[in-house]
Amino acid sequence: MKKIVVALGGNALGNNPSEQLEKVKHAAKAIVDMVKEGNEVIIAHGNGPQVGMINSAFAESHLVDTNNPEMPFPESGAMSQGYIGYHLQNAIQKELKEQKIEKHVASIITQVEVDGNDPAFKNPTKPIGSFVNYETAKVLEKEKKYIMVEDANRGYRRVVPSPKPKSIVELDIIKTLVDANHLVITVGGGGIPVIPDGNGYKGIAAVIDKDFASAKLADLLNVDMLVILTAVEKVKLNFGKANEKDLDNLTVAEIDKYKKDDEFGTGSMLPKVEACKAFVIKNKKRVAIIGSLEKAKQALLGESGTKIIGG
Repeated sequence: MKKIVVALGGNALGNNPSEQLEKVKHAAKAIVDMVKEGNEVIIAHGNGPQVGMINSAFAESHLVDTNNPEMPFPESGAMSQGYIGYHLQNAIQKELKEQKIEKHVASIITQVEVDGNDPAFKNPTKPIGSFVNYETAKVLEKEKKYIMVEDANRGYRRVVPSPKPKSIVELDIIKTLVDANHLVITVGGGGIPVIPDGNGYKGIAAVIDKDFASAKLADLLNVDMLVILTAVEKVKLNFGKANEKDLDNLTVAEIDKYKKDDEFGTGSMLPKVEACKAFVIKNKKRVAIIGSLEKAKQALLGESGTKIIGG
C-alpha cells in the first residue's frame, strides 16, 4: 500500500460547472481505482479556469451595477475550493458506493501561508481563467489592465502573482482525517494564500500554484508518491513541434538541464516538473508521476505518464 497525493489539473476539470460535473466522474473513477488497489489517497486540485471565471463574473456584475461587489482573489479562491470540492466529493462518494468501498470524503477549505515579501508579487506568472486569442488578450490588457501572456501554444491567459507555499494552516486537521481513513480533498487551487495577521491570518491577492502546494502537502504528510494528473499523457521535449518527444522518465539532473534549455512552458509544464523535483529531491525513495487523467491507472502501473525520481 502506498500513500499518494493526487493533484488534479484545473483544466482537466473543465471550464464551467456543467463541464465540470461530467469531468469529475472521470476524476472520481481514477481516484477510486487507486483506492481499490489499497492505496491511501489525498486529493488536491487546480482552479485556474474556475477562479478566473468567478473573479471575472463578479467584475462584470460590478460594471453593470456598482452596488454589486467585486470579489477579491482570496474569496474567489475559497469559492472555487467550495464548488470544486462539492462536485468532486459527490462524484467520488458515488463511485465508492458503486465499488462497495466503505469510505467517506470531505473537502477542507484550506489556507496556505505565503511570504508577503515573496518576489513573485513583483513578477506575475500564474495563468488563470480561460484561453483567449491575441485580439481578445489585447482588449483585456487595455480595458482591464490585465497582464496577458501566451501559454503553451494554446492561446493567451491572464497571469497573477504566484508566491511559493510556506506552510498549510489546516495541516493537523488534514492529518487527523487521513489517519482516520477518510479521503480528503485539500489545498484546492493551491490553497487560499494568507499571511500572518496577529493571532490569525489575512488573505492576500495571489494564486498559489497547485503543483507546488501539492508537493508541499505531499512532503509534510511524508507520502510515498506525488501524482500530477493533467491534460497530456507525458512530459514532452520540443512541445508542439515536429520533433516533439515523449519522456518516460526524468531525473532531477535532467530537469535542471531541460529547464536551462527552456524545454518546459513557464505557465504549464515547468511548475509541474519543479514541484515533482522539490518532492523527490528530499528522499530517494519518493516517486512523482506526471500523466493524464484518462490514464491515471496505467500511470501508477508504469504503463503511462512520466516518472520523476531523484538523481
